[in-house]
Amino acid sequence: MGIYEELQERGLLAQVTHEDEVRELLNSGKCTFYIGFDPTADSLHVGHYMQMMIMARMQRAGNRPIALIGGGTAMIGDPSGRSDMRQMMTIETINHNCECFKKQMSKIIDFGEGKAMMVNNADWLRNLNYIDFIRDNGVHYSVNRMLSAECFKQRLERGLSFLEFNYMLMQGYDFYKLNEDFECNLQLGGDDQWSNILGGIELIRKRTQKSAYGMTFTLLTNSEGKKMGKTQKGAVWLDPQKTSPYDFYQYWRNVDDADVVRFLKMLTFLPVAEIDEKYASLEGSGLNTAKEVLAYEITKQVHGVEEADKAQEAAKKLFGAGGVSDNMPEKTVLEDVFTDGVCAVLDIAVASGVCPSKREARTLVEQGGIIIDDVKITDVKATVDKSAFDKGYIVLKKGKKTVVKIVIR
Repeated sequence: MGIYEELQERGLLAQVTHEDEVRELLNSGKCTFYIGFDPTADSLHVGHYMQMMIMARMQRAGNRPIALIGGGTAMIGDPSGRSDMRQMMTIETINHNCECFKKQMSKIIDFGEGKAMMVNNADWLRNLNYIDFIRDNGVHYSVNRMLSAECFKQRLERGLSFLEFNYMLMQGYDFYKLNEDFECNLQLGGDDQWSNILGGIELIRKRTQKSAYGMTFTLLTNSEGKKMGKTQKGAVWLDPQKTSPYDFYQYWRNVDDADVVRFLKMLTFLPVAEIDEKYASLEGSGLNTAKEVLAYEITKQVHGVEEADKAQEAAKKLFGAGGVSDNMPEKTVLEDVFTDGVCAVLDIAVASGVCPSKREARTLVEQGGIIIDDVKITDVKATVDKSAFDKGYIVLKKGKKTVVKIVIR
């Protein structure tokens, strides 16, 4: 089986131009391809993880990846999938974010000599002469066709700035430059990038008469069609300082039953035949085994074996009776939450950040969803004596998925 067929089997491919040519190119292991990453934050997130895994799969098949960091395009912002204009960033912020991306990508993609490349489009975009750029490239774009693109259509009602309208030209120019400088002949991206990719292909063909191709992969969504990578705390980041390895592990451990086998195929290097044989037929509680494998494999890729082992060990201890682990997440409450040596359970839940409000804490208690040191709290007026912290902490469980160690500061 070639890499093209593997991508299909894993459910990763969405659209492709010139399917026969792209299949032959990828399966021959002679393709130089790129995916763009705009540095809009100082960390990549789980949506980027899938893109990096696709790059790694294709690299293992002999193809050469280019990770294009959008140090130039980030100064404008891609309107694709947006209902509003992105916030402008300074050059210093963009450069810092680019450096953060390099470190994270290197854990999954091989950037050794002669291997993958990392290129920053700031090298050619920031110093462009506008008149030369429009003269050489703008002539090859039809405004009517651009306005029919999905990425622009959804913004027209609220207003699309001319600044953002230039984004498609800039991304097309990126593909042109990579094709000229590195013989890059394939652009990959999420399915929301289809129109931008087509624009780059046309620019290359019109300016150079060379062949260029595009391929998009399915967006990372759950069984309900919602984008993955968001929690009540915000985005699920690859940076361990922003999302701890334990929380990262738990995010994947808690995916819906309907998603686990699909995610094993899309997001791990486990062979599809092994996934089908071991996990596809599991149901109910049996799927927990598959979820643990999913969480471990992804955490291992992003944070390494040692952190994956710690997260797995912590999760198993925490969700056993009376389980406590050195690797469990820790929350703090101030000493002044106690009055005469006692504190209401609801106050502890809120002060520690486990619950966002007393209202939610009260509802959880009424539903039996708060457990402290293995004792289910059923009275909304229940209190915790300060002496309960004599061992240094208490363990609070919220529902089935959140377990934290609470300490006094």
